Amino acid sequence: MKEVAGVGDMMPDIELRLTDGKNIKVSDYRGRKLVVFFYPKDNTPGCTMEAKDFTELKSAFDEAGVALLGISKDSIKKHQNFIEKHNLETPLATDSEDHGLSDALGIWAEKKMYGKSYMGMVRTTYLIGQTGKIEQIWSKVKVKGHANEVLMAAQAL
Repeated sequence: MKEVAGVGDMMPDIELRLTDGKNIKVSDYRGRKLVVFFYPKDNTPGCTMEAKDFTELKSAFDEAGVALLGISKDSIKKHQNFIEKHNLETPLATDSEDHGLSDALGIWAEKKMYGKSYMGMVRTTYLIGQTGKIEQIWSKVKVKGHANEVLMAAQAL
């Protein structure tokens, strides 16, 4: 995995589509801190736990002036089902287009499982400051306790 953007760099400003059908870019959050968490697939155990953990802490993120955005390559329809099934309050966006944000960040990468190679999302979280600069990156995230760790970092920013 080659990360293209690192701490101190501006987050690439590539358009994504939210579950309500609206398009959004990181620059739409300027003036506010933003946590962007990339996850592999809706309705899988780790991804469900991560999204639920961020949802549980959403009011604390709101109090800290931090917006949340979850991103995967899943379709809008899959995201809507995921949100409804698990009562998620965290906005989700699809990055299904080729040369999207995950591609630009180098986190849509070759993965291996059971000796087979495939392309997949490397679970990664970005804390973005009010100016759009990347303040912190968590790569190859382990889900347990992650949302809490991100909240503490966001509150300290």
